[in-house]
Amino acid sequence: MIRILFPYVGGDVIGGSHVSSLTLAARLDRDRFAPQVLLHRTSGRLAEMVRDMGLPCEVLEDVRIMAPAYSRTPHDTGAAGYLARSVWRLAAALRQRRIDIVHTNDGRMHVNWSPAARLSGVRHLWHHREDPKTRGANLIAPIMADRLLSVSDFAVPQRARAHMKDRVSVVRSPFEFNFVPPDRMAHRSALCAEIGADPKDAVLIGYVGGLIARKRPEMFVRILKEARDAMPKRQVFGLMFGEVDRPGSTIVEEVKALADQLGVSDSLRLMGHRSPVAGPMSALDALIVSALDEPFGRTLIEAMDLGVPVIASRHGGNVEAISDGITGFLVPPDDPGIYANRVKALTGDPGLRGRVTEAARASVRERFAIETSVGAVEKTYVDMLQDPPRLLSRRGHGALGAVR
Repeated sequence: MIRILFPYVGGDVIGGSHVSSLTLAARLDRDRFAPQVLLHRTSGRLAEMVRDMGLPCEVLEDVRIMAPAYSRTPHDTGAAGYLARSVWRLAAALRQRRIDIVHTNDGRMHVNWSPAARLSGVRHLWHHREDPKTRGANLIAPIMADRLLSVSDFAVPQRARAHMKDRVSVVRSPFEFNFVPPDRMAHRSALCAEIGADPKDAVLIGYVGGLIARKRPEMFVRILKEARDAMPKRQVFGLMFGEVDRPGSTIVEEVKALADQLGVSDSLRLMGHRSPVAGPMSALDALIVSALDEPFGRTLIEAMDLGVPVIASRHGGNVEAISDGITGFLVPPDDPGIYANRVKALTGDPGLRGRVTEAARASVRERFAIETSVGAVEKTYVDMLQDPPRLLSRRGHGALGAVR
C-alpha cells in the first residue's frame, strides 16, 4: 500500500485546485493507494468537503508554516523560523504517518513540504497549477521535487522543464462529468426570480471563480457594459459567482466602483459562493473567462460539459481547451467589445449555440475524462518509488531563500 499525503491550508476558501486534487485523491485505487489529507491551522468548510468525499482528514494546528507577507498571520513563520523549527516537525509528521509520497497542489504547500520530504526520505510530487513564471516552480522545484506535474503545456515552468527533463509531465485535472445534467430551464427560472429578471427576455452572462486580480473581474464589468450597449432591447445581466480569497482584499469595492462609473450597477449582481455551482452555471447564456495566465481553468471545462457556451481570452491554458468557433470562442484579452459581439451572436442564433455546445461537450468528455488523469497520476506514484530518495543538500537549503 502506497501512502499519499495531500496537505492544504484549512479554512473556508475552496478553489479549483482543491476540487481537482481532492477529486483525484478520492478516485485513487484504494487497493493500492491510501490517500490522507492534512490541514494546517484549522478545519472549516474545506474539512467538511474532504470528509464528504470519504477521505481521511486531520488538522495539524501546532506547526507554523511559511506564508507570503501579504497573507501572513500570527500562526505563520518566516524562512528562518521554518528552517529552525517547522521543517523538522513536518519531517517528523511524515515519518510518524509512514508517508511514501507528499503530493502538494499550491505554492505554499509546495515550498513548505518539499524540504520536509527530502529530510525524511519521502518522495515529493509538485503538482503545478499556477503561472509558469512563479519563482518556486522555477527555482525550488528543480532542486527539491522528485517529480513535477503541470495541468497544461502553458503552465509548465521553463526552468523546471530544462533541469528536470523527464521528471516533468503534463496531466490534465480530473473531471467527473455529469451525465444527468441539471434542469437548465428550472435553474434559469430560479436565477431570474432571484435577480428580478424576466426569463424570456434576460441575457445572463456569468463570471465564475475567485475574485482575484489574475481573473480580471474588472474586465468582466467592462464586457457587461459593452454587451448591454450591443443589445439595448434586452435585459442583460452580469452575474459574478465567487468570493475574495484574501483578507483585506478591495476587489469587491473596486468592481462596484467601476460598475457605478460605467453605469451598469443595476445590471451587475454579486452572487457570492455557490456550492454546487453547476445548477446556476447551467442557466447562463454564456460564461466569460477574462483571466490572463490561466493555467487550465476547471470552470471553463465544467461549463462546456453543461452546455454553456464559453467565451474566453486567447491566453494561457484556455487555448488548449477551446477550438475557436467550434467548441467555444477565443478572443483578444483586452477588447471587451469582441466578447460582447460573441454574446450577441450566440443569443441571436440558437443554431450557433447548439452547434458550439454540442461540440464542446463531446470534446471535453473525450479529452478530459477522470480515468485518464487518475491513471496517469497513479503511474507517476509508482514510477517515483522506483527511484532512490533524493536527500536534502546544501543547495536545497539555499533554494529556500527564494520564498522570502
